Amino acid sequence: MEKKKIRNLIDIKDLSVKEIDELIKVANDIIDNKEKYSKLCDGKILATLFFEPSTRTRLSFESAMMRLGGKVLGFSESSSSSVSKGESVADTIAVVSGYSDIIAMRHPKEGAPLVATTKSKVPIINAGDGGHNHPTQTLTDLLTIKREKGKFDDLTIGLCGDLKFGRTVHSLITAISRYKNIKFILISPEELKLPEYVKEEILDKNNIEYIETKDIEEYIDKLDILYMTRVQKERFFNEADYIRLKDYYILNKEKLKNAKKDLCIMHPLPRVNEIHTDVDDDDRACYFKQAEYGVYIRMALILKLLEVK
Repeated sequence: MEKKKIRNLIDIKDLSVKEIDELIKVANDIIDNKEKYSKLCDGKILATLFFEPSTRTRLSFESAMMRLGGKVLGFSESSSSSVSKGESVADTIAVVSGYSDIIAMRHPKEGAPLVATTKSKVPIINAGDGGHNHPTQTLTDLLTIKREKGKFDDLTIGLCGDLKFGRTVHSLITAISRYKNIKFILISPEELKLPEYVKEEILDKNNIEYIETKDIEEYIDKLDILYMTRVQKERFFNEADYIRLKDYYILNKEKLKNAKKDLCIMHPLPRVNEIHTDVDDDDRACYFKQAEYGVYIRMALILKLLEVK
């Protein structure tokens, strides 16, 4: 008998534009009809294997599975797993895939979730691998943009902060560049600029217009979306560099005075201090809604990978 092909999500490019649009449609339906979806994963188990600390992503996956009527098992850091005894990731996956129906995995090493797919009997969802990919955050971002702006075409998007190590930024550029008439304003200090390979492989290759600047206020009046990111301490080898750059951008009400009335301010969270709390009550602040939307898009994704109708 031919072995059934397992569908995984490792990179946002694993999904076609049509599939992304379908996932967003299902997520929107879940938001409007939560009860309809509340028992669809009854008897199913999600394993959350988080070899790197995360609060939001892990709890979002757990909430998603529980809202679908399923159950959850797993660990929240490698020190609480057999990896601390020297077990390989491959062996952990081989074992846990026998205990569960689907696995959400976060790992500090780039490519680890892809390796996991070679040992797993169930679908693997990449919940973040190093500075590389974070496809479910990208789906969350896309759902937020669709709900707040009503479209993906004809948008000017400002990306601000750590564009070098920010996996959320790289994945979002990759995904939304497939839509029409997208422009980017890339706002960062020199040391945290968007990597050349992202510019060459995605922006230049697809003739997408972009401007690089250090000044957040210079172009803020042009933006439909402002995507803030934190400077990530865990990606720095030199603490002095981190300390020098961590407060480079702090968005506050004063800096928003020339921004559009319908600007959508996003952040993958957690924030440290790159968005002042005086922005939280502004109608344009979408980051807490964005975190909530993450549950619904992950519900849609779990249903798709488990082939639950």
